[in-house]
Amino acid sequence: MAESPPSLGRQVQLSFEMFTPLPDFGDISLRDYQETMQRPFFSLAKKRVKPIEYLSPNGQVSVHVSANPHYGMATIWDADIMIFFASYLNEQRQRSNDLSPTIRVHPADIMKLIRRDTSGRAYERLRDALDRLQATTIKTNVCAKGKSREVTFSWIDSWTQLIDERRNKVLCIEVTLAKWFFDGVLDQKSVLSVDPAYFDLKGGIERWLYRAARKHAGGNGPDGFTISFDTLLQKSGSEQSLAKFKASLMAIARADALPELHIEVRDEKSANPKLWMVMRKEWQGRGKPPSPTPIPSGQRRAKRGPVPYTPPPTNDETDLVSAEEMAALVADTARGFRVTEARASPAARASARRPSNKAHDVIDPETYQAIRRDFPGWDLDVLMARFDSYIAQNLSQLPPNYSKRFYFFMKSHHQRNKHNLPQG
Repeated sequence: MAESPPSLGRQVQLSFEMFTPLPDFGDISLRDYQETMQRPFFSLAKKRVKPIEYLSPNGQVSVHVSANPHYGMATIWDADIMIFFASYLNEQRQRSNDLSPTIRVHPADIMKLIRRDTSGRAYERLRDALDRLQATTIKTNVCAKGKSREVTFSWIDSWTQLIDERRNKVLCIEVTLAKWFFDGVLDQKSVLSVDPAYFDLKGGIERWLYRAARKHAGGNGPDGFTISFDTLLQKSGSEQSLAKFKASLMAIARADALPELHIEVRDEKSANPKLWMVMRKEWQGRGKPPSPTPIPSGQRRAKRGPVPYTPPPTNDETDLVSAEEMAALVADTARGFRVTEARASPAARASARRPSNKAHDVIDPETYQAIRRDFPGWDLDVLMARFDSYIAQNLSQLPPNYSKRFYFFMKSHHQRNKHNLPQG
């Protein structure tokens, strides 16, 4: 008799197991697509149905955002999810050239990376955000080839949950990103790093200002970038009046608490105050840039070329790794990150003749206890050997923190295989 086909839940489970996620989402470097950072692609209010209309002062760049009456418009908080996908694609690009706009990921990995809780209500909010990202329609000529061409898209083309019906568990969500966004993120020059503290910012204007300032000031060195309040209002798409928007910017500038960035108000008493923004590593408390030197009558100011960017000096010698040290590190990685007897100091050789192969001797105590608590029942020594073998064969995934990466390895293993544990 022919075997009956597996249940739908099992089919989904097998499909999910064929997908290999990143071992540790906690190690992903955050990236944002810079074309979305300085213009009004997202609503700064949590409930907006009025369209956003933007036209640059030179008339060459246009953005039109329209909301779905049922779902509303994608917000600046929903943009966190797009930052997750930009970061994910950027990380995957370093591992493989075979990238797809369709991504499978567990909702918890999204929530943790963007600093959201993982409660049941939080999952409902995530689903609502995905609906808004799919329902919001954007028409723009940003990145279009030629001034007359426009593109119309939604942030995500589709999304669905993959569920193991046998256990009634969400295995992952499958999201297909818009081609406009996917193609843009794959251009490495089009993504910028984001400070994780960005996700702690509460206000819509505060969040938009961080992204815009990160885009404008990021490559300008100690000169930073100066922009008028009314231009910022236009670029933000905010529905506030200019007076209220100015008051919001003044308050943010007084607090001066944006991650990575220092901001100051210039010409505060004038009819057209401006905001000066500079990366904090470039600022170092130097205050406002000097006012321009007056030019004598009859003379013309010489054209000023771009200021070359000089990376800030560092006193951390661990930033520089020689070829010999890297070779030794790779060798240690293949052996499970343990120091061998030949390379150990005399004192170390006297205290331990052979490197330990026991998880409790290798994993830091706090992480070891967390693994025992969160994923009970496994032989950690056996799984650590398997993990070491995986890392040795995938040196591009060399973890900056062995214990932390092993925790997430165990989490993934436990989620996939806990039904195989003996039932006590």
